[in-house]
Amino acid sequence: MRAIVINEPGGPDVLRWVEVDDPVPGPDEVLLDVVASAVNRADVMQRQGHYPPPPGASPYPGLEASGRIAAVGDAVTGWKVGDEVCALLSGGGYAQRVAVPAGQLLPVPRGMSVADAAALPEVACTVWSNVFMLGRLRKGETFLVHGGGSGIGTMAIQLAHAHGARVLCTVGSAEKAARCRELGADVAINYREEDFVEVAKPVDVILDNMGAKYLPRNVKTLGAGGRLIVIGLQGGTRGELDLGALLRKRASVHATSLRARPLEEKAAIVAAVREHVWPLIESGDVRAIIDRRLPMSEAGQAHQILESSGHVGKILLED
Repeated sequence: MRAIVINEPGGPDVLRWVEVDDPVPGPDEVLLDVVASAVNRADVMQRQGHYPPPPGASPYPGLEASGRIAAVGDAVTGWKVGDEVCALLSGGGYAQRVAVPAGQLLPVPRGMSVADAAALPEVACTVWSNVFMLGRLRKGETFLVHGGGSGIGTMAIQLAHAHGARVLCTVGSAEKAARCRELGADVAINYREEDFVEVAKPVDVILDNMGAKYLPRNVKTLGAGGRLIVIGLQGGTRGELDLGALLRKRASVHATSLRARPLEEKAAIVAAVREHVWPLIESGDVRAIIDRRLPMSEAGQAHQILESSGHVGKILLED
């Protein structure tokens, strides 16, 4: 098969579409013939040498994929050869085939193409596990997501809106602000022109991809009992945390990642997404936001687009 390999850290030009050995699925895994994968910020970090795959994971980038099952391990139940699925991965999505733990499979939602389903697993699992399972966002609460035009942002806006929250987001342009309002954001804050603290506070749940750069302002934005969920470090890893402010507000800060979690935890998240998110997708209340599609061999161009923030939603790579 062919896969995108990273022989050394660097820019988008280090991504190479070359022949490699086929993966061999274990007894609890399936072999997936990949139709499409999607680009995530974590893939860029891996390419740069900052986010290596966890032990035992595929060395190739790609945290989600969709396709058809080509083989099933001896211990796998509930899935068969030919099933159309999408999958949450620890790596290996930028390839023609990938081995997937059976607990990380999701059926392609009714009414959606196999390729489009590649835009769902990573964002749906990230948003549901952090905003709803950890952050406990409830109807009537106020929710803020940074990077509203990203894949995570567009999914978070829709899911929070569908659950009756007041939704705010930060964006970098008027065009992205308009798109986010179309998806259900009540307020879209252009961070180049406004301080989100003054516009947003008080907020019950914040989903943050910036880390240190936004930490003091995020804490200031939280209301009583507020929950800050940090899932990215684009703005650095070390910041000042005002514990006194947290105590006065009875607020909390959580920092989480999805990729390196134990298989049992991932399977539980995937099962919750199938139960709670898939019905919203199949009803049309929540949809995959796809910015563009590129051939898998042009993964470098996709990374350039992602790094320039010249997209809204997901960038797909199709074989």
